[in-house]
Amino acid sequence: MLTIYAVSDSIGETAVLVAKASANQFGANIQVNRTPYINSIEEANKFISSIEEPENSAIISTIVLVDVREFLVQRCVEKGINIINVLGPCISTLSRMIGKEPDYRPGAVWKIDDDYYKKIEAMEFAVQYDDSKNHSGIKHADVILVGLSRTSKTPLCLYLANKGIKALNVPLMPETPIPEELYELDRKKIIGLTIDPIHLMEIRKHRLSKMKANYREIEYANGERILDELEHADRVMRRLGCKKIDVTKRAIEDTALIIMDSIGYNSDKK
Repeated sequence: MLTIYAVSDSIGETAVLVAKASANQFGANIQVNRTPYINSIEEANKFISSIEEPENSAIISTIVLVDVREFLVQRCVEKGINIINVLGPCISTLSRMIGKEPDYRPGAVWKIDDDYYKKIEAMEFAVQYDDSKNHSGIKHADVILVGLSRTSKTPLCLYLANKGIKALNVPLMPETPIPEELYELDRKKIIGLTIDPIHLMEIRKHRLSKMKANYREIEYANGERILDELEHADRVMRRLGCKKIDVTKRAIEDTALIIMDSIGYNSDKK
């Protein structure tokens, strides 16, 4: 089996994408191994020495550090390993055209900027406050989703987090009062998720079957219980005066777009 090593002096994302795109052109069994952070001659030498089958190996490199790149090529020639440096020729050509020496900064393709940190922060926020684990996050959220169990609250929060939006969800159950903090918020920040009762029943039955539970013996998927929950949710949403979205058979992406439009999220700025 042929192994392609995607080698980089940064995270190696570009090298992996090129390696996989190349491998997919063939029906052969080709394995792609990511090898990140090769940013010194010592690390390059250690990596080459670790390759056990040079004759069945190839390297796709995005290393920009000149001394490391040249050393890697030299060692590959010595061991008979095919190597292709993706960025080298591109950088050299642009350097000649512009008349300027490149900066040779590892990871410049995947530069970490403010948007990146905002997404990470939003993702951590969604996980920390998922399913109303802690009400203290309500006042810091960009949007709060309220709805019954299995109305896609958590997947939506994670999807929105990937857009840099701090989303928090609050499950609605007749036995549990909702946080009083919700009544103090701008109602435009609150989105109620509704769903067709028959569809919800099927989703819950499927969930229970995956858990190998008998839904006939569990109130969770009981039709009467679901109707009671829906009535309770409707009362809560009317009291909150929030926008409601029917998520019945609606894709996560479609629901997220409605939410983003409702809270005034401008994707052009992201």
